[in-house]
Amino acid sequence: MGSNELLQAQNELWTRIFSFTDCMCLKCTVELGIFGAVHNHGGRITLPQLLRAISVPPSKSFHLSRLMRKMTTSGFFAEQSSSSDEEEEDIYVLTPLSRLLVEDKGRTSLSPFVLGVLQPIMLQPSFYMSDWFKEEKPPTEPTPFTMAHGYDFWAMLSRNVDAGRSFNDAMASDTRFTMDILVKDNGEVFRGLKSLIDVGGGVGDTCRTIAKAFPGIKCTVLDLPQVIGDMKEDGNVEFVAGNAFEYVPPANAVLLKWILHDWSDEDCVKILRRCKEAIPSKEEGGQLIVIDTVIGNDVNFEELKMSWDLVMMVMTGSHERDEQEWKKIFVEAGYRDYKIMPVLGIRSVIEVYP
Repeated sequence: MGSNELLQAQNELWTRIFSFTDCMCLKCTVELGIFGAVHNHGGRITLPQLLRAISVPPSKSFHLSRLMRKMTTSGFFAEQSSSSDEEEEDIYVLTPLSRLLVEDKGRTSLSPFVLGVLQPIMLQPSFYMSDWFKEEKPPTEPTPFTMAHGYDFWAMLSRNVDAGRSFNDAMASDTRFTMDILVKDNGEVFRGLKSLIDVGGGVGDTCRTIAKAFPGIKCTVLDLPQVIGDMKEDGNVEFVAGNAFEYVPPANAVLLKWILHDWSDEDCVKILRRCKEAIPSKEEGGQLIVIDTVIGNDVNFEELKMSWDLVMMVMTGSHERDEQEWKKIFVEAGYRDYKIMPVLGIRSVIEVYP
């Protein structure tokens, strides 16, 4: 290799090494309230105006400009110049990317998702990946998460109140964002249903969105007792405390939104069998609706899917699946047919029929 090739390779290597600054700067920008400040200022703001809006000391002005320069280079802001009689000031403007991180025209902000994923308790397990690979499998195989914290991911959600709340807020923001798009652009998935069970539906954001768009559907959230708590019936949305490994209440359809990728194939089959017991035959209108990632069905998102696959390996020990892997667990659970619709970015809607 010549010198130019070596230097180019080094540049690419360093770009990957220091890519951690991308997520750390994004987290910092969300925590400082910068996106909201720009949005509340009409979508464009100067540095002095931003300093006042987020209550950062003037002594940090130069450093804030460095952060904004980085975030502009990353595509979160556009930069415009405005010259007055006295001086020329840079104006920072929201972009389509940064508009995802503010509440705008009824659209849910994804800022909670940023903070929920980029909290230290979520990032630390990645440093244990090589140690995990070197260990022989014990009877109950740990994950990098358990190696880092001494307990598994699900225990974290109940034991660490702040981290669990942040994660739950992240999932809720994603649910509202995703379901708004789904019912708007692909609502036929739910059309004609009379009842639906949302397995692992948390505090009911998914069901509320469906019920609002389709008031004729009786929606029920099934989740663990500690999740349901004292949630009360809300219009045509009700809550049932239970465990999908043991029982799923009867309905025309069962929804599994971003649930199955958390579990092993064996556990998925157990859940799927319980869901099959809850719904009528295909001829009678019964169906299972799975919202999850399908590897290999959209080249535009494959790198991101690979990243999610490794996240699942580190956090829960599970994995994302390609179509053949999905087919395998559907067939093993007793389902006869399925249809994959890649309509939600990295996630697909899979209609599965008993």
